[in-house]
Amino acid sequence: MPQEQEQHSHDVIPLREATRTWFAISLQTFGGPAGQIAVMQRMLVEERRWIGQQRFLFALSYCTLLPGPEAQQLATYVGWLLNGVKGALVAGTLFVLPGVVALLVLSGVYVAYGETPFVEWLFLGLAPAVVAIVLQAVVRVARTGLTHPAMAGVALASFVALTLFAVPFPAVVAAAALAGWALGRALPGLHRPRPTPHADGPAPLVSDDALHTERPSGRRSALVLAVGLTVWWAPVVAAGVLLGRSSVLVDQGLFFSGAALVTFGGAYAVLAYVAQQAVEVYGWLAPGEMVRGLALAESTPGPLIMVVQFVAFVGAYRSPGDLDPWLAAALAALLTTWVTFVPCFLFILLGAPYVERLRGNRALASALGGITAAVVGVIASLALFFALHTLFDATTLLTAGPLRLELPVWGSLRWPAVALTALGCLLVLRWRWSVLRTLGVCALAGIALGALGAA
Repeated sequence: MPQEQEQHSHDVIPLREATRTWFAISLQTFGGPAGQIAVMQRMLVEERRWIGQQRFLFALSYCTLLPGPEAQQLATYVGWLLNGVKGALVAGTLFVLPGVVALLVLSGVYVAYGETPFVEWLFLGLAPAVVAIVLQAVVRVARTGLTHPAMAGVALASFVALTLFAVPFPAVVAAAALAGWALGRALPGLHRPRPTPHADGPAPLVSDDALHTERPSGRRSALVLAVGLTVWWAPVVAAGVLLGRSSVLVDQGLFFSGAALVTFGGAYAVLAYVAQQAVEVYGWLAPGEMVRGLALAESTPGPLIMVVQFVAFVGAYRSPGDLDPWLAAALAALLTTWVTFVPCFLFILLGAPYVERLRGNRALASALGGITAAVVGVIASLALFFALHTLFDATTLLTAGPLRLELPVWGSLRWPAVALTALGCLLVLRWRWSVLRTLGVCALAGIALGALGAA
């Protein structure tokens, strides 16, 4: 049970210092949610000791329940704990800002120049590095989140359900929550915190026991909801008034606003739907271009769902209406990013004060513990997905009843990618290099192999 102790109402740390740290984190958020969570775990929990381990995991479990990128929402939640609403806005915005800028530039390069050998060589090195970074995150999150063998069983079951049977992510989350609740009733010591390597260090500034001072209220919730909905929909309404209902910007604003509400389980859970609509219904992309956009998104910092910015950019460039194609593309990319991430701030600022008061609820803690275990299985499933599509040029789908297993075509094994993946694993798992340093070295190695004709 959390103690009846509350954090002070002023900033836990100076906002300027927090801003510098969030910017540093934003430059290292490669590798999808697994790598992003690992970066925050290392910098906020282990190194700076700004937030307690169990508090961090509880916030992660809550964010996993929400539609949208859980890593960005986790940053927003922790920013709120440290500096209130200002901290939430700073943390959440900086988390995606470098990726927005980088993918905007890369989308423009793609439209203008298409594929070039140099870019292919660059991706040859980046993709294996991402595989290694995600593997590192699986180890780290499992070490801190699986506090009991029963939770390891939940993680394994989640991995099998996702990988072998293509069970929808919301169903996996619901089953994990139910399993956690049931195990919590059967095993009273299930969620006793596991000692961490930093348990003997200084106490975290936001401890596992202290409550946040911002109490929930109907008036506050109504204000947050009114402001959030207005900010969310204002650009879409403005585009409709200024450009007409037939504008591609209005179509994209409406479509991606809806997609933002169903992105449970991260980007991969919704990308198939986005790709199908973008190619077959709206004609924004040609077949196969979604994969190229995904490769660009994987090579930039920030949430992988940022790939929707690429979809919007290319689609608006090709169907600009009365606007200049480049202006239409830039506006569409920014509008899509806006309607994708504004709901994330709304969910956190609306729900966090209520969730804070429920941390002492044993049933809820047990359910969220089950979800945390499921996250380990999800990350492991993503690691396998990355590995299959990085190390092999072709895969085949084995189906038998409910079984849906993607297998590699061994004749398509890419030996340069194998070597670069081994290099990445050596750097991050053995030598414990930083994410950014590892990505840089692997990118240079990929360029070198390509230039030598070994790719």
